[in-house]
Amino acid sequence: MQFFGGSEISPSPPAPTASGNNAHMMYVFNRNGVCLLYREWNRPLHTLNAQQDYKLMFGLLFSLKSLAAKIDPTNVDKGNLGVPQLPGQGCSIHSFRTNTYKLSFMESPSGIKIILVTHPRTGDLRESLKYIYNLYVEYVVKNPLYTPGTPIKCELFNTTLDQYVRGLG
Repeated sequence: MQFFGGSEISPSPPAPTASGNNAHMMYVFNRNGVCLLYREWNRPLHTLNAQQDYKLMFGLLFSLKSLAAKIDPTNVDKGNLGVPQLPGQGCSIHSFRTNTYKLSFMESPSGIKIILVTHPRTGDLRESLKYIYNLYVEYVVKNPLYTPGTPIKCELFNTTLDQYVRGLG
């Protein structure tokens, strides 16, 4: 069963608008900020060690989500800045762009966060992120050998993900 519609992984996934040359890296975090997966395809510069990189990325998303909730013009109850929103509550961030990259973000109701960093001219990746999440459900969550909350070591998931992101899947 898929979280985002349908009953199994679609035989024809959305066209990967982040092709191998456009996709730089991807993170998967659980609701507690633990990095379950980090994949890299085209990252020209490494400036931090892995743990610092994960903390910085999770902190950035936490702050952006809090800020978006705080300045949401449609919600009277603003709460405290920094207090996490439940997935699907309030205003949400889908992506932001700088002159050197675009960060696309999706959060599932269970708190799984998928972040894909691509070339700044990459189009809308919401459907692609949903497809990647559905791959995660099929190949990782349903894997009886996977222990929730631990790093993802599923070779079939990694291979399928790589093929999809590089436009071969």
